[in-house]
Amino acid sequence: MASTTNFRPSLAIGTFVLLSVALSMTTASVTNGASSPSNRSVHAAGHQADTKCQEGLILPVWQPQDNLTTGDRIARGLVYFFALLYLFIGVSIVSDRFMAAIEVITSKEKEVRVKKAGGEEQIVVVRVWNETVANLTLMALGSSAPEILLSIIEIVAKNFNAGDLGPGTIVGSAAYNLFVIIAICVLVIPDGEVRRIKHLRVFFVTATWSVFAYIWLYLILAQITPGRVDVWEGFLTFLFFPATVITAYVADRRLLVYKYISKQYRMNKRGVIVQVEAESALEMNNRDEKLNTIDENGGVSEEVRDFEESRREYISALKDLRKKYPQHDLEQLEIMAQEQLMNKGPKSRAFYRIQATRKMMGSGNIMRKISERAQSDLSEVKAELQRVDVDEPIEEDAACRVFFEPGHYTVMESVGEFEVRVVRRGDLSSSVTVDFETEDGSAEAGSDYIGKKGTLTFAPGVDEQRFQIQVIDDDVFEQDEHFYIRLSNVSEPASLSTPKVATVMILDDDHSGIFALASKDHELVESVGTYELKVQRYSGARGKVRVPFWTEDGTAKAGKDFEEQRGELIFENNEIEKVISLVIVEEGSYEKDVLFYVNLGDPQQIGGK
Repeated sequence: MASTTNFRPSLAIGTFVLLSVALSMTTASVTNGASSPSNRSVHAAGHQADTKCQEGLILPVWQPQDNLTTGDRIARGLVYFFALLYLFIGVSIVSDRFMAAIEVITSKEKEVRVKKAGGEEQIVVVRVWNETVANLTLMALGSSAPEILLSIIEIVAKNFNAGDLGPGTIVGSAAYNLFVIIAICVLVIPDGEVRRIKHLRVFFVTATWSVFAYIWLYLILAQITPGRVDVWEGFLTFLFFPATVITAYVADRRLLVYKYISKQYRMNKRGVIVQVEAESALEMNNRDEKLNTIDENGGVSEEVRDFEESRREYISALKDLRKKYPQHDLEQLEIMAQEQLMNKGPKSRAFYRIQATRKMMGSGNIMRKISERAQSDLSEVKAELQRVDVDEPIEEDAACRVFFEPGHYTVMESVGEFEVRVVRRGDLSSSVTVDFETEDGSAEAGSDYIGKKGTLTFAPGVDEQRFQIQVIDDDVFEQDEHFYIRLSNVSEPASLSTPKVATVMILDDDHSGIFALASKDHELVESVGTYELKVQRYSGARGKVRVPFWTEDGTAKAGKDFEEQRGELIFENNEIEKVISLVIVEEGSYEKDVLFYVNLGDPQQIGGK
């Protein structure tokens, strides 16, 4: 797992409450002169009623309040404004921590085993928290905590008499969500695109409860007990909240009456099982046969629209990144591809709340943490594969499962042979056999790799077998290609598990190369004399290549600060590095820092293609 800064949600919540209290206490309640004769002052000329502020719970009213000049009013207003702004920033920071804690809690995942129709088992990753329940409880609490706490604090401080602050914040927030947020969500959809409600049943349930909430509040505040809320009304209103969550959960999980309606699950791009709406029979019959679904009884049919889509996206991302960053090694490219896929994944409400707060407060971009997580995830996978005592059988797992580990290999064309690893988990007491066979993708057997098929035998107690695949190395430049290795015909009592198809990506190394300076900026002292500037050759080293170079004046001048250079670098076949010797002129007098440039020209192949 990714290494992240630990914090205590309980501490964050407590600090959040304290700061919210402070914010509410500094807000002075304004009482109109008509409500209290003692608080009214009348100007002799205009008979215009002033408003007077009551004492705050922490910050007192700035006395005197009468006969203030315009400058006094502005100065006092600025003091109160900056005090509120300071506390607002504090609340925003703690809200960020609070929402981050909620994000950690609701995104928790676990591995479960599901059995397919043919008895074959598959390990899938599911969320511990139901998405609907999380959105209606913790997510709602985190995003609305400031309004809720302000309302509670004010109502308690005013002896359960409604004030101006609490109801106003809640009504304002609800109106903003209802009108502004929905309007923006509709407005930002690009032309020609559509967005659909993911859980239509849940939407109908929550929409019904939302409308009922407004009707209920109107009844208790204007009809049943006008201007007053009795205890029984408040208690009943509170009970409507768990009722909303329960009915939404029932609709989401298709319990009770919903269990008679077909349901499906699918695996998203990160391999997490999520529920999807039922589709018509016609649509279901036309679906890609590779789609993985889990039926109502928990059986898993062989997948993989999302799995294959994720696989293709990873391959495509790796190819594009290799073209864009040829100087990076394979491990860096894998991390960048992983990060790119994670950036495309769905984000929770908490994620966007945290992101908005951090941008507003200038506290950094949460997307940077995704890069750290991608690097950590990839490092953990590789470290795990290097362990001698690999995964122990999952607790209470009596079945024997066979699968590739890992399910993706990336190799250079010049690798020759590489090793593929197949493991089994669970009951190791019996002997098991499984067939494997290579399948063409964009790479073809015979021209890009040597096709191979065979049978692996796991003796009792053996949990791992390996076999070699040979890659054909030629001198022809090609695009990066891939092929597959598939497991099949596993013997009883074992079953195949995911991934039972491994992807092998072949990176071509027959390019003449991409030439660049080892570093863009170089800083040196003039006493260095001769400085060797490295020029490196990336992404292939085939053939003999000529690369012209020359120096160019900047604030430093040739002949005065450095010796002008113009020439050619000759890279022999498979040579990947050359140096340019720069002569720096040392002067006896003081001079400020100056700079000049070294340019590389277009490379030219020598003696053939």
